Amino acid sequence: MKKVLGVVGSPRKNGNTHVLVSRILEGVESEDISTDTIFLDDLSIEECDGCYVCWESEKCAKKDDMSSLYQKIIESDVIVFGTPVYWYGPTALMKGFIDRFVYFNGPKNRKKIKGKLAVIAVPFEDENDETVAPVVLFFEKSFNFLGMKLIGKIIAPGVTRRGEVKEKKEYMEKAYELGRKVAKL
Repeated sequence: MKKVLGVVGSPRKNGNTHVLVSRILEGVESEDISTDTIFLDDLSIEECDGCYVCWESEKCAKKDDMSSLYQKIIESDVIVFGTPVYWYGPTALMKGFIDRFVYFNGPKNRKKIKGKLAVIAVPFEDENDETVAPVVLFFEKSFNFLGMKLIGKIIAPGVTRRGEVKEKKEYMEKAYELGRKVAKL
């Protein structure tokens, strides 16, 4: 059975990122596929300090919430990463989460992430595609390095107010259809 994990990297519950990730997961669930959602703002995830203990022992030296997330990531077939654009990059929540993927770069753990499928959901206030480009590139390069495959993205410009993306029917429909596509892979 396929599992899809949604990761909300915004501190705003019911905000545009949360709405988009949820809508993608609704599309997945419409095809009877199991989903789970984590909110990075609800968790305590310390920064990676590059100690590389995970490369030797297959365990991270940090004693925080990321320890339990590694298993959820490993058990997932697809991960939906959602973040708004903050200063031309992902939120600090999302960046810190991705930084801890160094765990998967170690020789003993690389096979646990390689081949996983990824989707990104990125709402942002601006209307200029150049504003979102660094975030998309960040994910593309990170996934490529880890051997993951980016299979879809929903980019939603021009949304600022909490949950405003719900008013943009084209993005809501694209997100739902993206979820259905993910489920059928």
